[in-house]
Amino acid sequence: MPPKRFSPGYWLRLALLAFLSLALTLALLDLYASYRWVTSFQHPMRIVPSGDWLRENNIPYQEIELTAADGIKLAAWYTPSQNGRVILLAHGYSGHRPEDIHVMFAQNGYGVLAWDFRAHGASDGDISTLGYYEQLDVEAALEYALAQPDVKHVGAWGGSMGAATMLLSAAKHPEIEAVISDSAFPSLEEIMKLNTPFKIMQPFVLSFGSFFSGAEIDQVRPVNEIGKISPRAVFIIDGWDGAAIAMNSPYRLYDAAGEPKLLWAEDGVPHLGTYGHAPQEYEKRVIEFLDQYLK
Repeated sequence: MPPKRFSPGYWLRLALLAFLSLALTLALLDLYASYRWVTSFQHPMRIVPSGDWLRENNIPYQEIELTAADGIKLAAWYTPSQNGRVILLAHGYSGHRPEDIHVMFAQNGYGVLAWDFRAHGASDGDISTLGYYEQLDVEAALEYALAQPDVKHVGAWGGSMGAATMLLSAAKHPEIEAVISDSAFPSLEEIMKLNTPFKIMQPFVLSFGSFFSGAEIDQVRPVNEIGKISPRAVFIIDGWDGAAIAMNSPYRLYDAAGEPKLLWAEDGVPHLGTYGHAPQEYEKRVIEFLDQYLK
């Protein structure tokens, strides 16, 4: 006989149904929120660099196009070298070719090859993988730089995502003889978890991130690869604030790197903010590093 309308069994079934409905609703909301977060993260806002700062500082440059191994076309600038050395310039997530850093190197006689990563700036591509497929972009830039008659040595500067990508790429390519890593993250998984709004979303975010991009997120771990760059030199720069503190980024990368290595972690400086905080000191330290190790 079915329970009476107001019997304990009736209320138990009603409570169980309400609980299951709520759990299902929360799970679906979690899935949807994770999907929306991942897709927005993989499609950064595009800002196309103007080149105005280069022209104002009388820096000569050529508009060129690079082609990654998977066919993605990359918009780039190339400034010929005056000292036989060229710097590959890799910007951060949601950024573009950094004109201030370009000018800094060029004014010191270095050649500069700067490009917009896939899905950024004026380059092709719809999805950013924050260091996985971006390694193909670095390889295209490296191939171009090595083919230039004025280039005898290749170094690299990277900021944030660009720094992480450069560390991964330099570990594979000994042609990159010295690396300046400004504000690199230790692993993509950590930075995604750190930026996920709610902890409950993290498993879905990581799964969706791989599924929708084809990237192997667990393979983007600069902290595991940086040691392979030695005996080539690495200069690790970071602002000691926010995410850098949360992940202990600069010190973990420094500890994992082989010799020769340098570290500059500036207290109270935000992510990618060291150059803006102390541009003259930044230029002095970076150029001294390259003069010593890129020759």
